[in-house]
Amino acid sequence: MAIKSTTMSREGFHKIQEELEYLVTIRRKEIAEKLKEARSYGDLSENAEYDEAKNEQGMLEAQIADLEAVIANAVIVDDGSVSLNEVGIGSFVKLKDFDLDDIVEYQIVGSTESDPDSNKISDESPIGRACLKKHVGDVFEVEAPAGTFKFEVLNIDR
Repeated sequence: MAIKSTTMSREGFHKIQEELEYLVTIRRKEIAEKLKEARSYGDLSENAEYDEAKNEQGMLEAQIADLEAVIANAVIVDDGSVSLNEVGIGSFVKLKDFDLDDIVEYQIVGSTESDPDSNKISDESPIGRACLKKHVGDVFEVEAPAGTFKFEVLNIDR
């Protein structure tokens, strides 16, 4: 099985590193304490607290492994390398949404950084994928679950 690289900004990479550090240094200790306390209750075969702590530990270790894999396979896009001529990961784009007759602004980010509430959309999302490689003035359509949408690229920034 091929390991997929994940493209992300330096800021997103640092956030993932910080999250991993927290999980390894703080959460592991917290769960170890829960396990220690649950063991003190006696018979492990009928100990719900112990079972819950073991499950929590398993989920934590899976999350740590996932973050370690993301970090190991990260491709970091620095702000200075983001093109002002063509939309790519890291680009801030201003689009005219013909359906809403409105201007929308997004930052195109890797899937691990996606945060639609902050207008950070993944390069794998319908709009993000359709934006890639577009230039100012390009008009494009996006097939999305909610229908077909038409946009024009008004500005590209970093």
